[in-house]
Amino acid sequence: MKIKLFNNDGSANGEAEFEGLPAFEGDKGLQAVKEVVVAQAANARQGSANSKTRAEVRGGGKKPWKQKGTGRARAGSTRSPIWVGGGVVFGPKPRDYSKKINKKVRSLAFRRALFDRVSDGSLVVVESLDIAPAKTSVAAKLVRSIAPKGKALVLDKEFSDTSILALRNIAGIDLEEAAYVSVSDLCQFQTIIVTRSGLETLIERAKGDSK
Repeated sequence: MKIKLFNNDGSANGEAEFEGLPAFEGDKGLQAVKEVVVAQAANARQGSANSKTRAEVRGGGKKPWKQKGTGRARAGSTRSPIWVGGGVVFGPKPRDYSKKINKKVRSLAFRRALFDRVSDGSLVVVESLDIAPAKTSVAAKLVRSIAPKGKALVLDKEFSDTSILALRNIAGIDLEEAAYVSVSDLCQFQTIIVTRSGLETLIERAKGDSK
């Protein structure tokens, strides 16, 4: 598969083929991608939401008024769920939302997500991220000439300090080392900009996962 190439100044430099990229036919791996994305979102949840039942809220020990003769509805406690300040019925309690995903499913999902981004042309390669001078305005011009709209993910094998300083404050741009990029990262960004060395890392990960 051919991938679009860009120079360090953001100008187009044709297309090139890269060996080792994963290949799929049909819908194989799509279900794995869904499962992994759902699991990663679930695993990021703290699960710390907590509400009190009528047994846990303070007060309500005394019957508000007598059972009969007042003309009002019967009430046994001011902490009934229908009262302001009362307990919550079926409210959230701390829980573990984490989901387990098998290693083979994770690897299949990564390879399929990488394949899809290369296939639809949303993954492009830049020669390097040697930005000089190391200014946000220069970096923004480079990135936005490649990805003029939407959120973009910039990947490299390892970011230099100057690259981080220049890129980190651009709105809508996220940085991630290729060795740690997740399936969710590959799916959620409109454009993925990766250096040659970063793409080699992704290919090596895909090869290792396919074993």
